[in-house]
Amino acid sequence: MRLLHVMLRVVDLERSIKFYTEVLGMKLLRRKDFPEGKFTLAFLGYGDEDAHTALELTHNWETKEYELGTAYGHIAIDVPDVYKACEEIRHRGGKVVREAGPMKHGSTILAFVEDPDGYKIELLSKG
Repeated sequence: MRLLHVMLRVVDLERSIKFYTEVLGMKLLRRKDFPEGKFTLAFLGYGDEDAHTALELTHNWETKEYELGTAYGHIAIDVPDVYKACEEIRHRGGKVVREAGPMKHGSTILAFVEDPDGYKIELLSKG
């Protein structure tokens, strides 16, 4: 078994694609409109879907707002250097909502950024 993708509903698909590609460095892997259902799916990621998990962005054309809810946590991305990643993300126009530093009650270095819809993305370094 393998995790194929994680899906997020987004209000402005172009804005979200721009964030994930230009700020977080993902590639747009595929995109398809479903006119009869009035929605578009866009799949993004850091590598081919045959070997890597993708992020699916779902844009329901007529939906103008979502409530994120209290059960959602975050997406985690492995980066070589959390401090440097925060600098680069900020430079590209991204919003760092928790600066790089040690995890509370631990030593893991992490940070959080926020996408245009308010979803949290955790940055972690394996080293």
